[in-house]
Amino acid sequence: MSEPIVQIRNLTLALPGGADRPYAVEDLSLDLRPGRILCVVGESGSGKSMSAYALTGLLPRALTVAGGEIRFEGRDLLRLDERAWRDIRGRRIAMIFQEPMTALNPVMRIGDQIAEMFEAHDLLTPRERRARAVALAGEVGLPNPEQIVRAYPHQLSGGQRQRAMIAMALALEPAVLVADEPTTALDVTTQAQILKLIRDLQARRNMAVLFITHDFGVVADIADHVAVLQRGRLVESGPAEAVLRRPHAAYTRALLAAVPSLTPPERAPVTEAPVALAVSGLAKTYATGGGLFGKPRVVAAVKEVGFDLRRGETLGLVGESGSGKSTTARLAIRLIEPDRGTVRLGSLDFTALGPTALRDERRRIQMIFQDPFASLNPRRTVEQIIAGGPIAHGTPSRRARARARELLDLVGLPPSAAERYPNAFSGGQRQRIGIARALAMEPDVLVADEAVSALDVSVQAQVLALLEDLKARLGIAMLFITHDLRVAATICDRIAVMHRGEIVETNRTASLFRAPEHPYTRSLLAAVPGASRAAAPA
Repeated sequence: MSEPIVQIRNLTLALPGGADRPYAVEDLSLDLRPGRILCVVGESGSGKSMSAYALTGLLPRALTVAGGEIRFEGRDLLRLDERAWRDIRGRRIAMIFQEPMTALNPVMRIGDQIAEMFEAHDLLTPRERRARAVALAGEVGLPNPEQIVRAYPHQLSGGQRQRAMIAMALALEPAVLVADEPTTALDVTTQAQILKLIRDLQARRNMAVLFITHDFGVVADIADHVAVLQRGRLVESGPAEAVLRRPHAAYTRALLAAVPSLTPPERAPVTEAPVALAVSGLAKTYATGGGLFGKPRVVAAVKEVGFDLRRGETLGLVGESGSGKSTTARLAIRLIEPDRGTVRLGSLDFTALGPTALRDERRRIQMIFQDPFASLNPRRTVEQIIAGGPIAHGTPSRRARARARELLDLVGLPPSAAERYPNAFSGGQRQRIGIARALAMEPDVLVADEAVSALDVSVQAQVLALLEDLKARLGIAMLFITHDLRVAATICDRIAVMHRGEIVETNRTASLFRAPEHPYTRSLLAAVPGASRAAAPA
């Protein structure tokens, strides 16, 4: 086995006073070796990202190094000043961030951002920098490199933006690559492409890779070695096969047990309940002023989509980014208007309603959004957030506030949560608040748009169980949009597969997973991370 290129020894990072625990990371020791991928896993708050930031010299100012060292090329990185870091960061140690749209400069062309890596270190001539930017764009699999380097970030897909980030990280041929949740928001096929790209580039360049993730499917696909963190402490470490198949720590076993299975349970079909939502012939076309190369484009986002959803049933809408899932959801709830087609809530033609009637009837179909922090008003208390909708629809304030507290109990939050603000809660708790807000309107239909995609596996399992319980108890119909087929297998009675704006296959979940009929469905199932190497203990 090769010698470590990075040695983390007894790393301890102190949190500011008043935090619920003293350390973000406590007494952490890890080795990174050339040509190997170390996956660091754990729930939010476990210290994964803070460890990565310590390795790249990007620690938040609120954190202080309370002990330990990080040895790299004969130096302790924790003792370097910013001037020394500028020589190392990017050139010897590079990082891929989780959200490329946030990390990329929106007003700079992709090629200029890649070339800037050379400029920052005073390397190459301007012409050579441009040539290297084009070559790197091709190396990471971006199409038409000569043209795409002239594009801006918003003109690329999510997967293309992530590839551009990887090109920037690899520009100076670093010895160490740190990847912080680089595939979390990507659909399964794009995720599989990015994982393969990182594996191939790492092997070709013999890099050491520190890969941060909470997805054990990704771990099964990419890891050589796994380290499991819990509340800042290392609880288990070892070869990937051993940790995934024979975990020793109870925490690791609990995380693995929370990973949704790709084998759906057999569910009795929901056939006798009344239809709560009926969609037929739904279509939406967008015209843009110019595409990637300035040519006008017409995009058929949704093409003649139709389905029925019964009370007490969950219909999953799955597919890649750009397949039309979220557009269909927004058309159904009339956040955007269709070009044609109808949406019926029970016997009510929802698409025919004027503004006043729509305001009155909109309570019957409610949405749970992907990012609960962005969708919750940070200046209002939880009670005000939940009670706001009913009050706007004429419910007396006292009754609405009392109902808000009942709903907090229903979604598993304490009464004290009512007086607090959204920033006082974890991601999973905020999602529960979003669910309570939707239920406050007593809807017939819930639309959940990627409602658990950003959550840890354990929190995800809790929220899925909550939704399943609420559906059974309240008889709600649920349209569940997701790109995660493991999640779809867990919660959906039926699944509709969308591809390029059309539904190409609909079936009961167990039947679809067992014998997919459409080639696109088969390709989605084949791309699920860890599908060929089950991430579960023996």
